[in-house]
Amino acid sequence: MVFLRCHRSKYIWATLGVLAFLWLYIFPVYRIPSDKEMVDEVLRQGQIWTRNQTGVDLYRKLLTECCDPKRMFAVTKENSPIGKVLWYDGEIYHYHTVNNETYPFFVQDTPLQLPLKKCSVVGNGGVLKHSGCGKEIDQADFIMRCNLPPLSKEYTTDVGTRTHLVSANPSIIEKNSFFQNLLWSRKSFVESMKAFGSSYIYIPAFSMKPGTDPSLRVYHTLADSASNQTVLFANPDFLKNVGRFWKNHGVHGKRLSTGLFLVSLALGLCEEVTTYGFWPFSVGLDERPVSHHYYDNILPSSRFHTMPEEFLQLWHLHKSGTLRMRVGYCAKEGQRKREK
Repeated sequence: MVFLRCHRSKYIWATLGVLAFLWLYIFPVYRIPSDKEMVDEVLRQGQIWTRNQTGVDLYRKLLTECCDPKRMFAVTKENSPIGKVLWYDGEIYHYHTVNNETYPFFVQDTPLQLPLKKCSVVGNGGVLKHSGCGKEIDQADFIMRCNLPPLSKEYTTDVGTRTHLVSANPSIIEKNSFFQNLLWSRKSFVESMKAFGSSYIYIPAFSMKPGTDPSLRVYHTLADSASNQTVLFANPDFLKNVGRFWKNHGVHGKRLSTGLFLVSLALGLCEEVTTYGFWPFSVGLDERPVSHHYYDNILPSSRFHTMPEEFLQLWHLHKSGTLRMRVGYCAKEGQRKREK
């Protein structure tokens, strides 16, 4: 009887140990630096930055081994033939089998002319407001933007005008009152897309099932309007593997932000990467309040993204010379505007 009681006690403690390990893995115990601490850290680093080719090559190698961005970042006819099962990366047990209806929507193969040289990845952070970064952003060879941001004249000094690839979250199509989910009128959407020129529209159509139909409507809308833009559907295998990669590097959010997906893509495809507008903190380097976006102050859902964690990973890459982060003023003109 004593032996059974002892054996049962050991079993219970072992079970509790496993549960505790799983809990810490899913909800790790760590402390994110405060906004003030991050400001102090960035100011200490200053504008000094030196490119580290070894770091650049290492991250390109790591991302190629885990995620193969050159071949897998988009769904293509080469990597997703008819009959291929695309498992949704954002939902368990949902999948799409490529068929005669969807196969024609895919590009033949990766359309980008690789390797890309100097790339700008432009987030939508409020830190871009009055930054004067627009001219510097536009000087890159390839420019990526997140989630169909406004590029009207009032913003271009800070965010630039050129775009080569822009992501489009299906939820934007659903929730934007002007787009009406592309079910009734499509004119407003077609007009708004002209701001992005002849760019690639990168849509995660196979991440969550509710996003598939709106994504396909984007494809049809642009095709029917004779747009010179090309729709690329994000490959769910690529998104899943990138998510796993950053999970192993300390990002524990339920889902990565679009910005980190694009930075990962750039690190795998570009010789030189500079990011703009990645600043998830409520105060800027001058310790004045900063809106969440440069065009509004709508906060993201904390249930999905852990923006400060993502920033810390990117800041580590900045300090190591693997990529460059621009979080302050790019021109004195922007600083003067901020001071007024």
